[in-house]
Amino acid sequence: MKIAEKFSERPLISFEIFPPQKDSPLSSIFKTIDELADLKPDYISVTYGATGGQSSRTSEIASIIKNRYGIDPLAHITAVRNSKEDIKKEVEKMYDNNIENILVLRGDNLSGEPEAKDFKYAQELIQFIRDEYNDKFCLAGACYPEGHIEARNKSLDLYYLEKKVSSGVDFLITQLFFDNTFYYDFASKLRNRSIRIPVQAGIMPVTNKNQIERITSMCGAFIPEKFIKVMNKYQADKQALTDAGVAYATDQIIDLLSSGVDGIHLYVMNKPQVARKITQNIKSVMKSLKSGDV
Repeated sequence: MKIAEKFSERPLISFEIFPPQKDSPLSSIFKTIDELADLKPDYISVTYGATGGQSSRTSEIASIIKNRYGIDPLAHITAVRNSKEDIKKEVEKMYDNNIENILVLRGDNLSGEPEAKDFKYAQELIQFIRDEYNDKFCLAGACYPEGHIEARNKSLDLYYLEKKVSSGVDFLITQLFFDNTFYYDFASKLRNRSIRIPVQAGIMPVTNKNQIERITSMCGAFIPEKFIKVMNKYQADKQALTDAGVAYATDQIIDLLSSGVDGIHLYVMNKPQVARKITQNIKSVMKSLKSGDV
């Protein structure tokens, strides 16, 4: 099923996983999928790897999620370092494996890597897939409540987002954020620009201080002072930091759900136990929203 069609029964809940390293067997991801599938998400997304090096595993894992577990996958694909023929080969492999949903990303421009081949931006790849395959696929795109780290300003970032949407994106997933104010301001700007497609809020529960500092330094996401205090206080106690991170993410999510967000996309970093805790924490809230009692 195309994910865009699911938003008629919003809010959605979804999880993101990444493929095992090249030197690890593909089966090492099965336990993670088993546990996430048990939580009955609306879909599971599978990353492409920053350099595309694990791209072959993305389609394979997405196919397993679809055909073995009966859950709709969202397979990532990146623009940089891929030619038109590379993309055709990958997209047709997805189609042959009943994968209907693709998250189209630019991908990371790494220093020392060759220049882009046929695509420099995600918008160009979105347009190419639409031109080649019409409506065979539901296409998702990324968006940035705090502005893309490489954008000169937020207005320019929104201009390029408009181009991305007009090229054929069906729904959007935000980059992680830790202050909901950024999301609400961003959502207001989208409405002002008549961007009406669904937007899922991307939330990353923090379970590792060094990891989140590395990720936020790469993407430019702001960490509020109150959460910096939490990380500093519990960084030496793994379980305490995990519990605090889950509590913080839960608070964010309940606030977003209560404000009518289209869905929550959890960057769970292949930690199904974290997804389970948060899912349990918001279970009654989701049930109430889905039933229409509020």
